[in-house]
Amino acid sequence: MFSHKQVWNAIDVVAERYGFSASGLAKKAGLDPTSFNPSKRTGPDGRPRWPTMESISRVLNASGASVEEFMELLSGRKGAPPKRRVLPMLGFAKAGKGGFFDDSGFPQGSGWEEIDVPGVTDNTAYALEITGDSMLPVYREGDTIIVSPAATIRKGDRVVVRTSDGQVMAKIMQRQTAKTLELASFNAEHPLKTLDMKNVDWLARIIWASQ
Repeated sequence: MFSHKQVWNAIDVVAERYGFSASGLAKKAGLDPTSFNPSKRTGPDGRPRWPTMESISRVLNASGASVEEFMELLSGRKGAPPKRRVLPMLGFAKAGKGGFFDDSGFPQGSGWEEIDVPGVTDNTAYALEITGDSMLPVYREGDTIIVSPAATIRKGDRVVVRTSDGQVMAKIMQRQTAKTLELASFNAEHPLKTLDMKNVDWLARIIWASQ
């Protein structure tokens, strides 16, 4: 049984280890920025307020921390920070060119740079560096997204898609059938984009971003 203090301490350590403030990590996880503030850790009646399992899951996804790492922190053993893993990295604008990916969307060939990233254990993951402003307001030029061609994709996940004519785009997956793929833009003012699956080379989930 873990104590209230242990759970919140683990979240604080994850935030610090991956370069966030408590409010910054909450915002990155899609939560209210004040969710992890000390004042929110007890209710108006003085009773301890616990983070939900959904909040913790979002924290791990947003930070890149593993479940094993979080469990170790819960037990009070901070240990050493996870080893930084070197990932292949490519500029987003180059991703549509030939030779960088196989037919399933896994990185291959030469011309990749390298970047070291903490906490990423996915052996298939790679990094794309954002160029331009087409992905505002979510991603800005210079941001780095970590992409996994092996990760399961569900509705609402952020994904990278490459079409058979070489277009590469980052979108939000809305619906996929055997014939079509529906994608939402990061800008809510833009309409849904529907692609014929026969024109989709591959799609892969964005599992982390350094912003």
